[in-house]
Amino acid sequence: MASFYKRGKTWTLTMDVGIDKNGKRKQRQIGGFRTKKEAEEAAAQLSNELSKGTFIEEAEITFREFSQEWLEMYSSQVKKSTTRIRQHEVNNLLRYFDRIKLKDITKKQYQNALYDLPKRGFAERTIAGIHGTARMIFKKAVELEVIKKDPTEYARPPRKVETLEDIEKSDELPKFLEKEELAAFLRMAHDAGLKDDYAIFTLLAYTGIRGGELCALKWSDIDFENRTIKITKTYFNPQNNIKLYELQPPKTRSSKRVIIVSQKIIKELEKHQARQNKTKMRNRDIWHDENFVFCVDKHPGYPIYLKLIEGRMARILKIAGLNPKLTPHSLRHTHTSLLAEAGVGLEEIMERLGHTDDDTTRRVYLHVTKDMKKEAAHKFDELMNSL
Repeated sequence: MASFYKRGKTWTLTMDVGIDKNGKRKQRQIGGFRTKKEAEEAAAQLSNELSKGTFIEEAEITFREFSQEWLEMYSSQVKKSTTRIRQHEVNNLLRYFDRIKLKDITKKQYQNALYDLPKRGFAERTIAGIHGTARMIFKKAVELEVIKKDPTEYARPPRKVETLEDIEKSDELPKFLEKEELAAFLRMAHDAGLKDDYAIFTLLAYTGIRGGELCALKWSDIDFENRTIKITKTYFNPQNNIKLYELQPPKTRSSKRVIIVSQKIIKELEKHQARQNKTKMRNRDIWHDENFVFCVDKHPGYPIYLKLIEGRMARILKIAGLNPKLTPHSLRHTHTSLLAEAGVGLEEIMERLGHTDDDTTRRVYLHVTKDMKKEAAHKFDELMNSL
């Protein structure tokens, strides 16, 4: 049986919902109804749930408490780097829901939070990540019967209205080196580069592997006889401490792959291995013997890291007078463009790069092949004009 009373301008209902472990009756109190009729309708719905056995007694847990519980469950299934991203997204959600009880967060509150994120300068992609994390948290809360309804279910992140300038910018290609520029860059890496620079940048340019994949590369991944490189892991170092690195599975399932390389790469790796063996002998008492292909000098045997590669590339670009905005990842785009120019199909390029689908790679490919198609049309015209 439900009882109703008015508190100020709103109505509240009180209703028995069962017996606790001590044999005492448990009551549910719900307030905030504008009219008594609304309170009576809510009581009827609650009574119906109790009779059908579908009533869920929502927990008193706060968003902060449950989100941390969820992170613990989630972190056991994913890489540490992924957990760090989710933690960052949870931190952004705490701005809005920190000490609020999970069951009290409404659809309107949640949607308003999404609308507020762009005002704080968050990009669409970042907001989509925050929304994705919130969806997982509340879905799990419903699944565990901590709450009855998911406030994120019908929420939509705000979409920015594209201006003409935005559209024009979106058509911009990622930065990469043309064939002649790459040759100049590698010549400079050979002639003026620091120790191992030529081997590092030649490997990046000729394979298209990611910087983190190169840092994690071990000699056991190189098959000199069959000219292949096996990609099975990536480098992770959240504390930026050379000795506290971690090796993790690659970015996606398709990132695990075997790349066939040219004899040029094999020869360069053989020369690099011979040089490294001499260094290893000189430092055998302190060598971190984990079989890494590229190692740092200050801590013998420990794997090279991405910041170091970025700094060295910036140095070579400056000496060579090339675009200073290029990064090691630009060599991946360069590899895509040169494969396309060589007539390799998009599907084969995606497989070599470890992609199942990637819009950036597709745009580079289409850009290069479009120019090739123009050249084909020009050649056809020349042929016909000669008749």
